Amino acid sequence: MSPMLRRAPGNHPGLYTDMYHPDAAYVSWVTGRNGLTTFDLYTRSAPFGGAYLLVAGLEAALEFVQSFHYTEEELAFLARIRDYDPAFLDELANLRFTGEIRAMPEGSIAFPNEPLLRVTAPFREAILIESGLLQAINLATLIATKASRIVWAAQQRRVAEFAFRRAQNPLVVARSSYIGGCSSTSLLAAAFDYRLLATGTVPHALIQLFPTEEEAFTAIAESFNRYTLLLDTYDPRRAIHTAIAVAKRVQDSLGHTLAAVRLDSGDIVADSRYVREQLVRAGMEHVRILASGDLDEFEIVELLEAGAEIDAFGIGTSLGAGAGNTAHGVSGGALGGVYKEVWYVEDDGSGAAKIKLAGSKSTWPGRKEVYRHPQWEEDVIQLEHEPAPPGYTRLLRPVMRQGRIVPGSLPPLSEVWELAQANLRALPERYRALKVEEPYPVRFSEALQALRMEAMHEVAAASSHKDSTYAGDSEQMRSDGHTPSSPATSDIAGLES
Repeated sequence: MSPMLRRAPGNHPGLYTDMYHPDAAYVSWVTGRNGLTTFDLYTRSAPFGGAYLLVAGLEAALEFVQSFHYTEEELAFLARIRDYDPAFLDELANLRFTGEIRAMPEGSIAFPNEPLLRVTAPFREAILIESGLLQAINLATLIATKASRIVWAAQQRRVAEFAFRRAQNPLVVARSSYIGGCSSTSLLAAAFDYRLLATGTVPHALIQLFPTEEEAFTAIAESFNRYTLLLDTYDPRRAIHTAIAVAKRVQDSLGHTLAAVRLDSGDIVADSRYVREQLVRAGMEHVRILASGDLDEFEIVELLEAGAEIDAFGIGTSLGAGAGNTAHGVSGGALGGVYKEVWYVEDDGSGAAKIKLAGSKSTWPGRKEVYRHPQWEEDVIQLEHEPAPPGYTRLLRPVMRQGRIVPGSLPPLSEVWELAQANLRALPERYRALKVEEPYPVRFSEALQALRMEAMHEVAAASSHKDSTYAGDSEQMRSDGHTPSSPATSDIAGLES
């Protein structure tokens, strides 16, 4: 009997939500509250102990939003797991995103607390796309930022992305790594889909396939016009002599060229210097030395400062997982992007500022714009109706109107790469450092600060009114030895101090 195979997961945009999103939409439907709502997508801190974020993932985010819908099969599934009113499911059957999105283009440099996306739509539409947007932006931006840090650490040496086998999402990793400055990918599917340069060396298993290292090197050299040899299967210092002898012999007989050798383990500093010395003695200065083996930006800096003779790096796990570095006290693995409601239009057309009070996680209400000083002296976050600061550049651009992608919002990947590299070159050097002492200045306008304070006091007033309504309960709590407090009031005190 043949084994039963599980069906591969299908593409279900309508189910790319967390459980509480359709639940929230249902409460909105039951209560009739579906006014035009604005959400900001942003991060509270930059990843990896750095100052900046390199924005990526917008293309996937917009494609997700445009494709968002519910099929009959998905609606039947929702009916099985929740007792939703059938009329609500009928609405979901016809739901499409009809709102607008403003966003920083892919390849932009952003800083903590700046909206990367600003979404405005009826509440139910806006809330249902939350997690899909966050998933698209969080991972891609994390990896693009990581790649840009690795490339910076390599000091203009080439960096190849080797992350497929351990990547959180291989295609996203390959695309985002390219945006961040990696010169190539080892993943053929990514090279095919995105027209990237595909590169690779040889595995240890191929060397072990042959009785001797010399036979393995000879077979590789005779098979390709240009080839790379892996030196550390047994002993890299012995292997380089074998590689030189084979390379010279095959160059004479077939004209094939040894392009590079790779070190994947051991004492890379000492071994690379020894390998370089032997190559120079053999008159083979053109042969590049590649290093790989669980490296990241911090280790690359340490290798180069120690005098390692490396021409290029292959980076896998740390890039594919967006990993931190425990030795340097740097966390990684995820970008903490959040999606917070900041404005709501009531039925009478009046707008209401929305704020979450949670200490350091308290939000900034209002519909905002972000502007950048031409010499990168500061960014300014302000309310959309405020006039732009003279000479500053507005960073949020319209990318979706009435549920449709604005033409020109999804440029070719080559143009995204160009924008990213231009922005990284323009970013002042002190903010490109792997660990920064002073964050990039991001200023909140006085009008925005005033709106925030007003919103906090309104929440506090509403909370105080609720507390007075339940004064009897409060007195009972006091008699039990517990002192009630207003979370809103305590948060305001903390934010004002």
